Amino acid sequence: MNLSKDGKKRADIRYGLDVGVVLKEDQPTGYITYGKVQKVLTNSPTHPHGIKVRLNTGEVGRVKEIL
Repeated sequence: MNLSKDGKKRADIRYGLDVGVVLKEDQPTGYITYGKVQKVLTNSPTHPHGIKVRLNTGEVGRVKEIL
């Protein structure tokens, strides 16, 4: 499987995956929060800013890297 590590393709992101996301409040700074995917929130197959997910902590952000 050819995984893109930038988090822009929904097909690359699955439940339980370790990811780095930028939370809405961290968008100006680009600070990355790490966690496990609890739920994929973006419905479209791709997104230019990263697929939106909910982490197991309940935080919501766009995936910037897949670990």
